[in-house]
Amino acid sequence: MAEAGAAASRVDRLIDRLDTWVPKLPAWAFALRIWTAMMLALAAAFWLQLDSASSAAVCVAILAQPKRGQALSKALYRFLGTIIGAAVAIVLVALFGQDRVLLLVSFTLWLGLCVFVAQYLQDTRAYGAMLSGYTVAIIALSQIDAPQGVFDAAVSRVAVIVLGIIAITFINDALASPSTWRALLPQMTDAWEATRAYARETLARGDLGAARLAALLRSIAPMRADASAVAGELDDGANRAAGARSCIAALYAMAAAVRTAAAAASHLRRPSPAVDEALAICRRVAEAPEDENLDRHDARLRDLVDAAVRDRRPADEVVALQRALDVVCAATFAQDGLRALADGHRPLRDARLPTHRDFPVAFRGALRVAIGFGVTAALFVALGLPQASFALVQVAATATLSSVAPDPKKFANGVLIGMCIAATCAGIARFVFLTGVQGFPILAMVMAPVIFFGCFLSLNPKTFGIGFIVIVFFPVLLGPSNPQTYDAQAFLLNAFLVVASAIILSVLVRIILPVTPGQQRAFALGSARRSLADALIGEGGDATTRTSLNADRLFQFAGYSSGSGVVRRLSLSHALALARLEAAAARGHAELRRLWSTEAMRGPIPGARAALATGDDRGLERAAGDLVAAASGQGRAVRLAAARAVSDLMIAARTIGRHRRVLRRLAIAPF
Repeated sequence: MAEAGAAASRVDRLIDRLDTWVPKLPAWAFALRIWTAMMLALAAAFWLQLDSASSAAVCVAILAQPKRGQALSKALYRFLGTIIGAAVAIVLVALFGQDRVLLLVSFTLWLGLCVFVAQYLQDTRAYGAMLSGYTVAIIALSQIDAPQGVFDAAVSRVAVIVLGIIAITFINDALASPSTWRALLPQMTDAWEATRAYARETLARGDLGAARLAALLRSIAPMRADASAVAGELDDGANRAAGARSCIAALYAMAAAVRTAAAAASHLRRPSPAVDEALAICRRVAEAPEDENLDRHDARLRDLVDAAVRDRRPADEVVALQRALDVVCAATFAQDGLRALADGHRPLRDARLPTHRDFPVAFRGALRVAIGFGVTAALFVALGLPQASFALVQVAATATLSSVAPDPKKFANGVLIGMCIAATCAGIARFVFLTGVQGFPILAMVMAPVIFFGCFLSLNPKTFGIGFIVIVFFPVLLGPSNPQTYDAQAFLLNAFLVVASAIILSVLVRIILPVTPGQQRAFALGSARRSLADALIGEGGDATTRTSLNADRLFQFAGYSSGSGVVRRLSLSHALALARLEAAAARGHAELRRLWSTEAMRGPIPGARAALATGDDRGLERAAGDLVAAASGQGRAVRLAAARAVSDLMIAARTIGRHRRVLRRLAIAPF
């Protein structure tokens, strides 16, 4: 019996292992769509007798995305990037067509500029910026020996790109590619439930620490890419995308508000009945938010905040009540955003979700690509390698793509492995299965296994780079044409050059201006320090935007952190303190500007501004009390505005008092 049980256990383990490796049905459907679209684009290019017909199939491979919205978004920016790149290629060749050195130098500068711009963009927009860079290489460098043909090459390039876009769009619609919004909705629902769970734990146990908040941000931040891709899927896609953005911003705001509400309540020796009621409302919202209840909770909390200011209650009580109101407001926006994503109605707002980028990282990435391409171009010219322009195009493309990869070294490793697989498969297909064979059906069947294999790899995050390179460079090296050519020497040279370009990329990302996690952490802290200095003097910008930007910075910072667990926790805690102080200062100045229009409120405002600018925590507490006293005799609208300002001033005061040593060590101006 024991032996039978052990044998059954081994069989179960074997089945589980096979189950993890065998692609699921959605993966087969995705691979089928990409292969079908590639064959459709290739057949149409042959029928239209376009130059470089294989580029249409390559375009489809580059646009291979598992969801329709992602493919449409990438297709749009691929088209725009191609148009810009084609125009720049024509201009550069017109200016420097007779001087190869100047042409290469001008292209290197353009490539570096495109990479730099791409660093500050997100998702498919960043891809479009990069594409406009290396499209110039595809068009201009391929015509470096015959500059008079650059216009025809540009037109041909645009034609095959448009053909590829049409093919992938048609096939995605015909074969019912999954919609991005349908996949995003359960993810966003899970993030909403995770945020409410975080709120419940915070209200029950107090501050859960920076690491717990970073874990929550990791569940929210990745949804931003799909939120942008939703817009082009349906007629009401713009509303659904706006709802998704609003929900993401609300989740950020709710996580921040519930922390400060609980912290403010903990500073009260004896919380008043109003604070107890407010926290109870927050718990009910975190448990089961319902639209009709949210409206009622919002109205009740506004009454409590108004009464606290009118009765001159302690500033910490005002903070607890105001932040409880902020929790309910964030829950309202989150619920509305989720419903807008699901049914397409116009959401209550459309929030911006800016991306944090550090100038030193962006500049180093651009400089790395420019230097790497320039050195490679000089080396190839000096060696007089045949088909050097083909290799330079591969170096430009892969180096550019690596610049926005989360880990350029891992991406370079994937490129090298993928290039070797693509070259091997292309050689076998071309000289074993296609030798002496003429016919499109045979070509399609020979290409199918490799395309399916590459698609399966691309669906796994760990092997995405390898799969992407396989499905893109396999048709490049196979070079399907009508009639098919079988020049073994040319094929081997091209295969050698693409593998050499992958090796060059691996060297570039390791020796030319690499950015270590420690450097990224230092750059992020430097950026946060400058943003905080601006916020303290009233130049912090929109509060909702700053909250989203700080959340993205914390999300990235958590990924940069290295070292021991203690070091990571301390680094995250310091970054969180800077973000909290910056957001409070920016909001505080904004509310003070609104209150300035009320004559009776102008007395304490200069003192509050001066305390923020100098980082005087005691002065901030005094200013908060003075604002409560000044607003107590005013109308309801002024009292509510004063409560918002008071809450921000008190949060800033508490953060400065607790982290003054860290603020001094970071050499922030007022400290």
